[in-house]
Amino acid sequence: MDIYSRKIPMVLIFALVGILLLQFVTNNNDGATLIDSQTCELYVEDAAINAKKYLGEYDEKCLEFKSLNP
Repeated sequence: MDIYSRKIPMVLIFALVGILLLQFVTNNNDGATLIDSQTCELYVEDAAINAKKYLGEYDEKCLEFKSLNP
């Protein structure tokens, strides 16, 4: 394959689009970390039992915002 051939750009475009589609399809947002608006504590929502599991960590930006706006 010559670097100046017309096939190489098309192959690269198809490969990159394929990788992008693969990442989009395999993106699982079920384990997303959420922030409790009242306590600013981070939690993960378990879809199997529909419950919140708190991680014992707090979001610094949320705490700063709450301290500025009581």
